[in-house]
Parts: sequence; structure tokens; C-alpha cells
Amino acid sequence: MDCIFCKIVRGEIPAKLVGETEYSIAFKDIAPRQPVHILIVPKNHSRDITELAAKDPDALVDLVRLGTKLAAEYSTGSFRLSFNTGAEAGQSVFHAHGHITSTTPKPVQ
Repeated sequence: MDCIFCKIVRGEIPAKLVGETEYSIAFKDIAPRQPVHILIVPKNHSRDITELAAKDPDALVDLVRLGTKLAAEYSTGSFRLSFNTGAEAGQSVFHAHGHITSTTPKPVQ
């Protein structure tokens, strides 16, 4: 499959990984739009979040849990977890994925 996120999952394209579970991986966005911008991607390909929810609800729950955990680690608690579904909504990579974004990164200790 020629999907860029599938290639990242397989390790064919490098990414700055920040989290991983049985079902999901998370990595920093290469073109962040906010100080915190992490992508959470299911390991198995689904076109978008609606397809993932229909095909594998356990993977969807896992993706949200991992995103919540990473938001707590990388932000001060104010964050957005968002999913774009379809080109008109801004989806540009057609592999389901969530964006954790925040303007308030957790201070480095």
C-alpha cells in the first residue's frame, strides 16, 4: 500500500515516535500548526475515522486513550483531539488519524 501513514507504521519512513500501543502509534507532525501537534494513527489502515469506528471499535478506543495520555504528557491539560473526515473537511492523508494540538505545551522540567 502506498499510504504514507502505513509506511510510517511499517518503519519504512522515519517519524519522531512519542507513543505506541498494540493498535496505534503516535508521532510528532512534521509541519506542526501549534506548539503541540501530535498525530495518533491506527496501525491497521482505515480510510477515515468513520470507517475505523465501523471496522474496529477497539482500535478507535485505543487511539483515543493513547491521544488522551499523550495530551496529558505534552500539554498543560488544555488540548484539542480532532479528526478530519473527507477532503472537504481538511483530510489530506486518507488513513484514519487524530490530531492532538495545544497552544500550551507542558513546561520542560
